[in-house]
Amino acid sequence: MLGRKQSLRGEPILTDYGPDETLNESSDIEWVNKAWVRWLLRVCSLVSLVSVSANTPRSKELYPSLSYITFCADLVITFLFTAEMIAKMQARGILKGEVPYLKDRWCQYDASMVFFLWMSVILQMFEIMTEWVNKHSYLSVLRAPRPLIVVRLIRIFLKSSMPKQRLNQIVKRSSQQIYNVTLFFLFFMSLYGLLGVQLFGELRNHCVKNGTDIKQITLNNLAIPDTFCSTEPDSGYQCPDGMICAPLELEKKVSGFNGFNNIATSIFTVYQAASQEGWVFIMYRAIDSLPGWRATFFFTTMIFFLSWLVKNVFIAVITETFNEMRVQFQQIWGIRGHIEQEVSTQILSGDDHGWKLVFVDDNKPHGWAPKCCMKFVVSAGFYLVIMAAIIANAMAAASLSFKHDGRERREFYQHYYYMEVGFTIFFDVEVIFKIWCLGLRGYWRLTIHKFEFLLAVGTTLRILPFYDLFMTSLTYFQVLRLVRLIKASPILEDFVYKIFGPGKKLGSLILFTMCLLLITSSISMQLFCFLENYDKFETFANAFMSMFQILTQEGWVEVMDETMIKTMKGTTDEIAPVVAIYFILYHLFVTLIVLSLFVAVILDNLELDEDFKKLKQMKAREQSAGIQETLPLRLRVFEKFPDRPTMARLHKVPSDFSLPKIRESFMRQYLEEEQEDEDGLTKARGVGGLEDSSITYRKRRPVKLLTPISHPRNADYEKKKTGVSNIISDANNQRLLLGDSGQIPLPGKGTHSHGTVSSKHGRLDQKSIRRSVRGSVKLKQQNYDHLKENGDIGAMNRTSSSRKPQDLDIKMLQAKRQQAEMRRNQREEDLRENHPYFDTPLFAVGRESQFRKLCQLIVYSRYDTSHKDPITGKERKIKYKRLHNLLGLVTYLDWVMILVTTLSCISLMFETPAYRITDEPILQIAEYAFVVCMSIELFLKILADGLLFTPKAMIRDMAGVLDLFIFTVSLVFSCWMPKEVSAQSGAQLLLILRCLRPLRIFNLVPHMRKVVSELCKGFKEILLVSILLIVLLFVFASYGVQLYGGRLARCNDSTITERKDCVGVFVREIFVTKMKLGLGENEKHPAMLVPRVWANPRRFNFDNIGNAMLALFEVLSFKGWLDIRDVLKIRLGIASTIYIHIFVFLGCMIGLTLFVGVVIANYSENKGTALLTVDQRRWCDLKKRLKIAQPLHLPPRPDGRAFRASIYDITQNIYFKRFVAISVIINSSLLCVAWKKDAAQTQYLAILSSLLNFVFVVEVVMKLIAFTPRGYWQSRRNRYDLFVTVLGVVWIILNFTIRTDESHMFGFMVIILRFFTITGKHATLKMLMLTVGVSVYKSFFIIMGMFLLILSYALAGCILFGTVKYGEGIGRQANFQTATNGITLLFRIVTGEDWNKIMHDCMVAPPFCTRGLNYWETDCGNFTGSLIFFCSFYVIITYIVLNLLVAIIMENFSLFYSNEEDALLSYADIRNFQNTWNIVDVNQRGVIPVRKVKFILRLLKGRLEVDPEKDRLLFKHMCYELERLHNGDDVTFHDVLNMLSYRSVDIRKSLQLEELMAREELEYIIEEEVAKQTIRNWLDNCLKRIRAQKEQTSLLARLRETNDLLGVGLHEDKKVQPCDKERETENKDVERTRERKKGIIIMSRTDSMTSISGRNFLAPTPSDASSRAEKHTRHDSKSRKRRPSGGGKNLPHVSEGGEGITVVNGGQLSSDITSNKAVLPRSASGSGEVRDWWREQVGYDSGSDFSDDME
Repeated sequence: MLGRKQSLRGEPILTDYGPDETLNESSDIEWVNKAWVRWLLRVCSLVSLVSVSANTPRSKELYPSLSYITFCADLVITFLFTAEMIAKMQARGILKGEVPYLKDRWCQYDASMVFFLWMSVILQMFEIMTEWVNKHSYLSVLRAPRPLIVVRLIRIFLKSSMPKQRLNQIVKRSSQQIYNVTLFFLFFMSLYGLLGVQLFGELRNHCVKNGTDIKQITLNNLAIPDTFCSTEPDSGYQCPDGMICAPLELEKKVSGFNGFNNIATSIFTVYQAASQEGWVFIMYRAIDSLPGWRATFFFTTMIFFLSWLVKNVFIAVITETFNEMRVQFQQIWGIRGHIEQEVSTQILSGDDHGWKLVFVDDNKPHGWAPKCCMKFVVSAGFYLVIMAAIIANAMAAASLSFKHDGRERREFYQHYYYMEVGFTIFFDVEVIFKIWCLGLRGYWRLTIHKFEFLLAVGTTLRILPFYDLFMTSLTYFQVLRLVRLIKASPILEDFVYKIFGPGKKLGSLILFTMCLLLITSSISMQLFCFLENYDKFETFANAFMSMFQILTQEGWVEVMDETMIKTMKGTTDEIAPVVAIYFILYHLFVTLIVLSLFVAVILDNLELDEDFKKLKQMKAREQSAGIQETLPLRLRVFEKFPDRPTMARLHKVPSDFSLPKIRESFMRQYLEEEQEDEDGLTKARGVGGLEDSSITYRKRRPVKLLTPISHPRNADYEKKKTGVSNIISDANNQRLLLGDSGQIPLPGKGTHSHGTVSSKHGRLDQKSIRRSVRGSVKLKQQNYDHLKENGDIGAMNRTSSSRKPQDLDIKMLQAKRQQAEMRRNQREEDLRENHPYFDTPLFAVGRESQFRKLCQLIVYSRYDTSHKDPITGKERKIKYKRLHNLLGLVTYLDWVMILVTTLSCISLMFETPAYRITDEPILQIAEYAFVVCMSIELFLKILADGLLFTPKAMIRDMAGVLDLFIFTVSLVFSCWMPKEVSAQSGAQLLLILRCLRPLRIFNLVPHMRKVVSELCKGFKEILLVSILLIVLLFVFASYGVQLYGGRLARCNDSTITERKDCVGVFVREIFVTKMKLGLGENEKHPAMLVPRVWANPRRFNFDNIGNAMLALFEVLSFKGWLDIRDVLKIRLGIASTIYIHIFVFLGCMIGLTLFVGVVIANYSENKGTALLTVDQRRWCDLKKRLKIAQPLHLPPRPDGRAFRASIYDITQNIYFKRFVAISVIINSSLLCVAWKKDAAQTQYLAILSSLLNFVFVVEVVMKLIAFTPRGYWQSRRNRYDLFVTVLGVVWIILNFTIRTDESHMFGFMVIILRFFTITGKHATLKMLMLTVGVSVYKSFFIIMGMFLLILSYALAGCILFGTVKYGEGIGRQANFQTATNGITLLFRIVTGEDWNKIMHDCMVAPPFCTRGLNYWETDCGNFTGSLIFFCSFYVIITYIVLNLLVAIIMENFSLFYSNEEDALLSYADIRNFQNTWNIVDVNQRGVIPVRKVKFILRLLKGRLEVDPEKDRLLFKHMCYELERLHNGDDVTFHDVLNMLSYRSVDIRKSLQLEELMAREELEYIIEEEVAKQTIRNWLDNCLKRIRAQKEQTSLLARLRETNDLLGVGLHEDKKVQPCDKERETENKDVERTRERKKGIIIMSRTDSMTSISGRNFLAPTPSDASSRAEKHTRHDSKSRKRRPSGGGKNLPHVSEGGEGITVVNGGQLSSDITSNKAVLPRSASGSGEVRDWWREQVGYDSGSDFSDDME
């Protein structure tokens, strides 16, 4: 972390002026510089917070003395802060000076706090001394800013050594990111707000009694319960007889504030629904009022996009920001450590067996016990005894239960008290014994001992009989003993330490959250404490509970709505929107930022340090290299049987036919494998540095017999071994030539000249890979590139000699992986040779039978997606490639079964308790069809691959077991089909198991199977989190049982307080509606007679450990905790609510975020990004970003046509684009009011929208003119604009001809489609939209898997709970009567909306329901089934699957929305390359010739800029790289961009080891070839100069001879000149021949050169100076002036394809570029100038060879 250098001198302590405040040295204010004054002021800020928190009317009523106490405290605090402010003003000046007081931000904050302190004091003086100010006056809001004074205490922790500029930069960038994501969130909010206004409008139709006066509606006029209805007979809910559907005109404070009347109310409702609180009731209201598809589509898509995708982007933003700040603040957080071990020293201790190191702790104090006790206290036996005692204590606490049978509560725990006394004495003895053995200092050194001592003291105080403290808050000490069990598991201990060990981050975040809650609670209390008869903010405790409730999102809408209603009654109606904005901003901040911070901290704690990541990468590679060599148990069974190979009788002489296969398994009976030396892996072999991995064999050790065997000659053994080696070698070579299986030499094997056996050492190599007889051997390039012609293994590349030894680790690992795989294949091949029944399906079908081959052909046939050109072998470009890949995803048989399974699932969805399969032949046919099809499928797969004892058996993993189980269940049911199925019977269980059928699709689709496997891989961490949560649940449940068990039961008649009086019946009011309607005159509230019952609350109790854990498990989902809080508050006092608040904070805020963090971490680990360093992760993101990047689809400016060029300039003008964007916004804003046929404003809005559509039509026409239709159609955005514009024209025609509600709906849908174009016009919205879009695409299979799970649970729910009676959660809209209703209800449960109420409704049992003979005849539920059904569904879907979406969003967020400074290549750099490519690629084909790459490199700017003068060598390397990789062919957009990306990063930091080695080797080859080429060019230039000098010398000699013989032999000279030319030509031919003999190869421009590694690339052409010097003796001076300095030398002499250069008409140059194109006049635009310059460069480059020759 960057930090300022600290001075060695001590600085004087100044007043707490904030991070950047200083005093004038000449000022005499020493009293404020003292430390005790500074701390006094900080304590005063804390006292001020306490004072303002106690200053409410209700608090003063409860404690009258608070009025004077708070007044005196505020007065003293105000005087102190005022004195400090005056001192600061005197020291710094008010408005003048170096740093004036009022120009400093912290000083401005202090002055504002002093102002509000004085206002509070004055207001309180009026309240106490006069009656001018009412105690419930709204003037109390003046105290609301006062709690912010506590920031003075907090800001002392904000100081850091980081430079202020860097800190401001981080804060600015982070706030910018949060602002951008908030803007994206508001975009979707506006989108769904506009949709809500148009789809729903005012939802005010209610069922009322006939004859009701709509203007004077009362509570008794409504239906019971109140129901929305539809006036259309074919949609919505129809009122029952005796009632009509009528619209009610009610005020907002009566009817509620949610709805879709206008855009403001609609956005308010959308935000409320997006918080997943109360959204389902709004949806049910819309379903009852309008066609059901509207509400279903609107709310499901809104939940998916807004709640699950867009809001989770905040987690990605906060996590990225936190990671960056964590790196910067590393000194503050501290370095992550490890579990500290005891400090010990080591000494050498020797005995008869040798020397060894022994740990000795000299500083460790010893106790007074004998050595045997000391050994016992550290032994495992003592540890196990303590753990057993802790478990026994927990079991004893769990056995405690209470009953409501009239006995006193003490009788239920009296026996438990004596047990607890015994356990307490035991653990006290443990503490004393440890102190006796270890001593006081030795015992107190470990933190765990301090924790044990604290528990012992607390539990001892608890059991003292004098004070009756047994069932009090001291119970916490007893239940916390269970936490000691974490030490029993090292894995769990390490995991806990990893999460909670670095306590500064998590502790700071918890402290920040608590400070935020305290400040906001105090502010909210002062804002709303003046409201009469409103208890949510009347005291600080109530205000804290309300703000904490909003933090948990449970019932936060009720708090907001009630506060708005009370505020409207206390003040005016206009203040309600301000109240709503206040609560929404608080909710937005705490749910999207604070909760995301918890996820960020957990993820950061799970993150490895950068120093360990590369070590972990190497270790992970080693583990992946160690492939399991052993075969599975189902195949190893054959090894237990004796070998019975198939024998063949020979009737011919061996020389008459080719050698047969020699079974290596047979030969190994006489040879034994020699153990390899492990150290040999690190030794390099040969120049290539490859290890010697050959396996040697030696003869078996002879068996000792009674009679010794004589050995007449030792040479027989050598002869025999040599003969066997030669036979095997010849057989392998002949099989290789004939296409049979043979040896494939691999890098690193010690194979000698004969490949398999070394005749010198007599070693037999067993690592051969068998191949089928009918196939041919196709060796991979990497396997034979390093082989010599005689079969020996040589160096893979001479570049390897320059590598460091540690760089070869990856090759060693690769060889190790290949060896392990080959050993496994060899064992399988041995079994195939020696056991005839191995790999024979059902032990009956032949291994090579034609029938089995036919079955394999049917099973494995699939659509070929390669589409390679049969001539060139390159993959052809085809349209709809993704569709082709989808067709080739699975085999044809699997496609058929996917279709059959889908149809069968649809038939299952039609089954209901009333529409059963036993009574419907159509459903029976569908069932039989599925069973038959699956029977055929399994039959074919078993015959093709076997059932169990074959390598590719069907039952080789859990997927095969699931398939067989589903088939068995379906077969049994189809054969049985019982007519009568009683509830909770085996037949009903069989029906439930049938509902697993949709899970078959998981096995049939590979990607979905991969999702399941990835989840299973992370099962370990998920299990650890589950154990931690279970421990937390048990601790709090045990505490709840001991404190609240048997104390929560009350009579349902609130007027009865004693159990003995709770008898008879009473009149109880019935709930009618949530609207605040009153009663009319002489009307009574609807009521009914109810029997009095003394019972627990309906959905929870703490009478035993099971019910307590169930209640707390429901609280983990933030559901039901308000009921527990309210019951505890009413029946036991407000102090009892601390218990549930602590559990919610620990369990939900921290515990559930562990699930999020673990799932995200496992996803990253499975993706391979968990162990990547920051630079490596950025490189991976860059590669993905480059893969997505495409060339710009913007045609070039038509410079040759003035009209089109002017239109082009207009369309590309920034003001034109802004005008179009504003037009889109105006057009979308027309949807703020509902478009209805009867409304007067609809016609005017439609006309205005039509005019704006004409603007869009003009835009499209202008772009068509500027770009041409072909150029316009290339852009997808243009195609989308054209599509929407055409729809707009169609709507204009419909609007002026038909004008119906349907046409208006069509019109606003066109406007909504147009609204999406805003994202393409804003860079931030575009990137975030890409993030969401790609996240949806990548999570497609996860979403499909979640849907299949929901479908399976919905089908099971129809059988279990299809006839359950209605209750609090189960009702007319929410039930399991059909599969569709079940899917809707389960989707609601995924969001957590009252899922616990539905679960308890499905647990209903007699006498509250009636049982029947069959399950469809009863209205009872199933307690056990409901518990398993709902809890498993909620855990799997909500805690695991939905968190995968968060992981995918985080991955794509870093991909699309990385910081410009941190990105290796920013979007600006990529955009610069796209613009440059667009200039060169005029035809926009995405492909250019290699020779044009140099011009792209010259035009690039920014990070990708390459200066040919300064980076001449790099320029040559880059050009040559593309030339070599593509062999002179055309290069694509991504080829050049990938090359630039490699050249723009530090590959040592960014690339992983495998990629780094390949890249370094490539760059080394390029450097070597460019160096050779440079030397060759230099030699050619030297030769040209030498030849030029010789020709000049000979020319002077000829001139002298000519002068001497002038006028004598002119005619003879003309005859001799042709002869001289012929003689010179002959000399040049002789010279070329000599050069060829010397080995100098002169190649033409189209010849190729083969590199050492076997890859072809175009070679440079040496210049032929002699031929050009004769034709060109002078160079044009103008061309020299026009030529850039050094331009010709900077261009590498690589082949340029068909760029032929000729000289015609007196030495003028012509080429394939300049001959066909006329020089256009220079354009006024920048791109035209660049294009003209480029054309000049192209024309000049074609003559560069000529200019080089002249030099």
